[in-house]
Amino acid sequence: MDSLLTDDELGFKKDVRDFVKKELGPHVDEWERRNEYACEAVGKFADYGLFGILVPAEYGGLGGTTMEFLIASIEIARASVSLASIFGAPTGIFTHAVLKYGTEEQRRRYIPPAISGETIICVAITEPAAGSDVANISTTATRDGDEWVINGAKTFITGGDVGDIVLVFATVDRSRGARGITAFLVEKGNPGFTAGKAEDLLGLRASSAAELFFKDCRVPSSALLGEEGRGLRIALGSLDLGRIHCAGQAIGLAGAALEATLTYTADREQFGQPIGDFQGVRWMLADMSVQLDAARLLAYRAARMADAGKRYSAEAAKAKLFAAEMAADLARKAVQLHGGYGCTKDMAVERYYRDAKLIEIYEGTNEIHREVIARSLRS
Repeated sequence: MDSLLTDDELGFKKDVRDFVKKELGPHVDEWERRNEYACEAVGKFADYGLFGILVPAEYGGLGGTTMEFLIASIEIARASVSLASIFGAPTGIFTHAVLKYGTEEQRRRYIPPAISGETIICVAITEPAAGSDVANISTTATRDGDEWVINGAKTFITGGDVGDIVLVFATVDRSRGARGITAFLVEKGNPGFTAGKAEDLLGLRASSAAELFFKDCRVPSSALLGEEGRGLRIALGSLDLGRIHCAGQAIGLAGAALEATLTYTADREQFGQPIGDFQGVRWMLADMSVQLDAARLLAYRAARMADAGKRYSAEAAKAKLFAAEMAADLARKAVQLHGGYGCTKDMAVERYYRDAKLIEIYEGTNEIHREVIARSLRS
């Protein structure tokens, strides 16, 4: 697969892999055991400049490409999907939305501290009664003079319990349906805005998914991101990029699972030979390799299309769907081939198995992506 990358991209991949090995790898087990958002990782990403991959140099970023964003997502997820999740919120959805739809004042105010790690960023779309059905969110924003008053609740928000800046989606008029959804930038400490408990999730245990509450939360008119009623467009446009990121998470996890399984099946002996020499195991490993390469190709295509300025919504959905299901299958096979040891906390494949399930759910469930793809076939 490296033959599909340019020399610059290969150099970037090596640099990120070295960074992950040195700065993140030694801490992953500890951070996962703590079962809380690994704030330390924010500083490490920021110091290395990774939060600014997609940000132009004029705002302090690297001015990189979607392909580089994907490469970084893959390499970080090889160590920990939790950390890849922490990496993705400010790097993908948030900066994309603010750069594309924000005012110059908003770009100057929010982008530099986000990529420097000064502020922790989170994106609040999901609600208790509106997960896949984004257009049905019930959090409201009512204009009151030069302010907006936000009321409602969000759930499963990555980093919500520690976030400093939240990109919040609310409806300004429920009767307008999707056309009423509007985006706002809300800062921590704003009266009426509180964070609730973080959920005790199956996986991603070095990240967090928390509740957020807005009770008569007043924000200035300058907190409005983009135009009133254009929030769904902002969300969906940013989610396309997020789906490439999630595909990268799945590919990174699956690559690590396959690598661990190749090592284990070469070392583990039963019936007088390494279990990797049995035909049934060899064929399973071959299938795992094919699945991983196929997912990588779909993700590469989506990233290349994004960098070429082409529409890539369907391609991003295909990449995320296939990669998520692939990762879940490879993680299951990895545990199976590790036998009883694969079910212990001492083996990383146990974590891969848990994390892979969550990738099938967040940033759009597998079923939602099938709907997105099916609709694209008619357009």
